Amino acid sequence: MPDRLTEVLAVLGPGEHRFADAAAWAELEAGLGMALPADFKAVVDAHAPIRINHHLSLHHPATDRWNLGKWIRETARAWADVDFDEEEWENPEEDPRTALGLSEVTFGTAGGLIPIAGTDRGKYVFLAPLPDDDSNDGDSDDRNGDDPGLRLCVVDQDVCWYEYRMSFTEWLHRYLAGEDMGGPNSSAFYPGPVDLQYLPMSRDGRPAAWSGPDR
Repeated sequence: MPDRLTEVLAVLGPGEHRFADAAAWAELEAGLGMALPADFKAVVDAHAPIRINHHLSLHHPATDRWNLGKWIRETARAWADVDFDEEEWENPEEDPRTALGLSEVTFGTAGGLIPIAGTDRGKYVFLAPLPDDDSNDGDSDDRNGDDPGLRLCVVDQDVCWYEYRMSFTEWLHRYLAGEDMGGPNSSAFYPGPVDLQYLPMSRDGRPAAWSGPDR
């Protein structure tokens, strides 16, 4: 199996670990009632708060601005306000219960959908539990290799839900390589080094932009 974290950091660069803080992660995870995947935390600690290739943003739990815990709570609250029972869905992909094989959907806590990243194109990346009827009992190729009890799902701007049974770093590596990682025809590929922008840490600050290593 490829070392997906190593592959991602080879594309993004090793990062500066500006805000790495184990206590901040522990506090966030205690509030969620679950541990977040180690590969996700490693990428966030290395680079966040950051915007990657113009669209994908990662927050950090140890910063006041662009705070990951606050963003998770606000995003989860917004999705929790959607009444999936009241809506009439034209396509199965629009109902997360049908699309993801879950009898019920909650947001922001263990056993539910936890947002971990988003884009300015209206997409959100979630950690999600396995389907209720999942019968795969140990095939790591069909699960999140970092945490076999989880998978990723992405909801797009049309509120269609898509699952990806892989680790965050595999998803990110394939996203940066130009694969459709947010549903059909969702590629956002930029050739050459990855464009990186540190998000400003004050209201009057400006993003600090640079490029990742050649690839």
